[in-house]
Amino acid sequence: MGLLKITEIMKAKLFLTVVALMLCCSLYAQNATQAKRILDKTAAIVGRKGGAAADFTISGGSYRRTGGSIAIKGSKFMASTPQVKVWYDGRTQWSYTKSTDEVNVSRPTEAQRAAMNPYSFVTMYRSGYNLSMKIINGAYRIHLQATNKSRSVQQMYITIGKNYLPMTVKLLQGKHWTTINIRNFHAKNQSDALFVFPAKAYPNAEIIDLR
Repeated sequence: MGLLKITEIMKAKLFLTVVALMLCCSLYAQNATQAKRILDKTAAIVGRKGGAAADFTISGGSYRRTGGSIAIKGSKFMASTPQVKVWYDGRTQWSYTKSTDEVNVSRPTEAQRAAMNPYSFVTMYRSGYNLSMKIINGAYRIHLQATNKSRSVQQMYITIGKNYLPMTVKLLQGKHWTTINIRNFHAKNQSDALFVFPAKAYPNAEIIDLR
């Protein structure tokens, strides 16, 4: 085989490789754009101005499998399980443990907020994450991968139905995965007072300030 022919073959292979890479990049960009579009629609429904409510179960990581209910309004939430109640007003979090009659007051990390509020992704996905998506069993499964290793939530999988309501949120905290299954989501107007610890209702609770 002549040198000229070998050179032509190498050029052809290089051209095909470049074309393949360009196609892959184009498909990845389209996939990420579609994932963001779906999350935008979901965020618009979940983050409605008046608020919403849902039931959930949580398992994995440091959580025993348990169920409860949650009320949300923007970044605010109030979650209740048989063991714990949590109020978050967008800045301060109060966690009341029934067995000890204690209230821990804190400024939670992103990962802690995400674990207690499965709808925290409504704002998280907009910056600092690469997005990709697959369709599995008729639902959208969106993967969020942090672009900065200092983010407390490095990865998250959100499964969203064709009605643009989230079904499952799976997030990575350190080396452990936590899974939150969501059901019975519905719009419900919520008062801002709901997201602040009602001290008068727990007069004997011990307050532990961790801020």
